[in-house]
Parts: sequence; structure tokens; C-alpha cells
Amino acid sequence: MTHQTEYQQTAFTITRIVRHNSGTSLKAFCDISVANRVLIRGVRVVEGERGPFVSMPRQQGKNGKWYDSVVLLTPEDRARLASTVLHALNHEEIAS
Repeated sequence: MTHQTEYQQTAFTITRIVRHNSGTSLKAFCDISVANRVLIRGVRVVEGERGPFVSMPRQQGKNGKWYDSVVLLTPEDRARLASTVLHALNHEEIAS
């Protein structure tokens, strides 16, 4: 038996942004509320070769490789989260 539900867009809210002006590729850290139910801490904004991108928190495994601690399961949610973070960073929109 499968359970089907209607897809609803997840609400992402930026709760904190900490900018880094250290001259490295790291531009900011931020915390994100997901549907006012889950808080993701330590999301990074990094300046890449093709512009800024959003990187989820990650941990280093025993094998030396890095693994994301949080994974968004749909490309649409990943794109909307990145768009929300970059827009907030550029326009200083932080929820209180």
C-alpha cells in the first residue's frame, strides 16, 4: 500500500547570515528554517568559478571524503533554497 500526498512547496526562511570578508572563497554562513519546523545551521555561500553557490553543512568521513549532513531530495527544492539564500545575502533579508 502506498501513501500519496499532494506536493506542497517547502517554505525556506533565512534566520541568520554571517558574512566573511577574509579574502577566501567563503562568502557567508547562514541558518535556514524549513517550514518553521527544522533549522539547518551552517549552510555556506561559496564563490566559485561560475559565481556564488550554496553548499550544505557537511562532515568528513573516516575515509577523508566530505559528505553532506543535509540533503534536499528534489532539484526544485535545491534550486529554491539556493535562490532564497542568494537573494537574502544580496538584499539583507533575514527573518527575525
